[in-house]
Amino acid sequence: MSRVAARETVTVAMTGASGALYGLRLLEQLLTSGQMVYLLISKAAQVVLATETELRVPAQPEQAQAYLVQHFGCAPEQLQVFGREQWMAPVASGSAAPKAMVVCPCSTGTLSAIANGASDNLIERAADVVIKEQRKLILVVRETPLSAIHLENMLKLARLGVVILPASPGFYHQPESIMDLVDHITARVLDHLGLEHSLSMPWGYTQE
Repeated sequence: MSRVAARETVTVAMTGASGALYGLRLLEQLLTSGQMVYLLISKAAQVVLATETELRVPAQPEQAQAYLVQHFGCAPEQLQVFGREQWMAPVASGSAAPKAMVVCPCSTGTLSAIANGASDNLIERAADVVIKEQRKLILVVRETPLSAIHLENMLKLARLGVVILPASPGFYHQPESIMDLVDHITARVLDHLGLEHSLSMPWGYTQE
């Protein structure tokens, strides 16, 4: 993949916080729209996926990629899955930094690692790259209640321009299902990525 193509790609990272549906729905929307996606899945996210969904995503990147391409019915070249220590992946270097990265869901452990520049795995390194290259980073944090440590880490990152987008769906759109709540957050993420969608109407607008 060329450097130009890499910069047009969105990186999606799924970590061990509850809320796998948020990450899956975001991934589905990006792929359905024809977007190129780099996908990173933590070990804990594998456990959460198996607990909260019927998906059994293989641990090996190549097998996971084939599994998800089939599941979402996307073009094979749209999705690339990278391993946790695959340091030659484009996301590990500023010279091939994608235009944006979304950690969805984002555990408070990952939040802490990113806030402190840990870079101990590819997810943390990719986020570090996005920050240093001044590209868009969105963290869909899923935890409650939030401790002072969590809030301090969020503030630290927000001051660097990172978008802190907690998985706290609204109810003004009168949701009728869990997926309506998931779509509300997914829509907000897509809004911040500057991508069009039809998941929800903006405040003050009505469906005609």
